[in-house]
Parts: sequence; structure tokens; C-alpha cells
Amino acid sequence: MNEETFNLSIRKFLKVVGVGSQREIEQAVAKAIADGSLAGDEVLPAKVTLEVAGLKLVVDFDGEIRLQ
Repeated sequence: MNEETFNLSIRKFLKVVGVGSQREIEQAVAKAIADGSLAGDEVLPAKVTLEVAGLKLVVDFDGEIRLQ
């Protein structure tokens, strides 16, 4: 295994996940505020599931997103 290639690959994957997730959350929040289903001061529970099939790895990460 090439450690440098491995680490760069993980970082690239996590960057795609991070940027894409942020964009999706921002758009969903903007839409929910616009349609009145959110006031804009909520704390939203959030969960991400990481799955790597080749490793039989499934891990959940829980947190929250504060709008104010």
C-alpha cells in the first residue's frame, strides 16, 4: 500500500463529501425558511452514515446544525 496515495485519496473523498453536504444543507435550509417550515432559529439534529463496502465498515456520526 502506498500511504501517500491512500491519504490523498481519503482527503479528496472527504472534501467532496464536505463541500457537497454543505451545499445540500444550505439549499435545504434556504428552501425551508422560504416556504415557512423553518423560522431560522432552530437547532437541527443531523446524522451522517459512512459506509465503505469493501471494508464492511458502517459508522454513524451524529451532531447538530444550529441556525442561530
